[in-house]
Amino acid sequence: MDQLIKHRSRLLCIGFGVMYFWFGALKFFPGLSPAEALAKATLDKLTLGLIPSTISYTMLAMWEVTIGIFMLLNMPKRWIIYITILHLLFTFTPLFLLPEAAFGQPIYSLTLVGQYIIKNVALLAALLFLLQRKEPGNP
Repeated sequence: MDQLIKHRSRLLCIGFGVMYFWFGALKFFPGLSPAEALAKATLDKLTLGLIPSTISYTMLAMWEVTIGIFMLLNMPKRWIIYITILHLLFTFTPLFLLPEAAFGQPIYSLTLVGQYIIKNVALLAALLFLLQRKEPGNP
């Protein structure tokens, strides 16, 4: 148990790294990501349709893969954690921009998409844990 406690930050980084790298990499191959339609619809709303979805979706894939690589290489500097927090905050936007995708009937019930989004609350908590840990060389 002591080893688990000792390495909990590293284990969290590995978990985030695998998840972000995998989910991001799938986005480079049309039709492979189960979140593709949701992500593209959300990005279209966020960019007011001014950026073609192929470009914004590719940028999202690069963002996610970059986060994954940094986490897997044990490079979770404060800025990569902040960038990951920003990404996760954007994952909540379909709740407001595409409520029909996130909520069922009655309105307080969640669809599978809604549950997929709400679970990110736990991921945010884990990132806040990583953010508060001291890195070597930082006070």
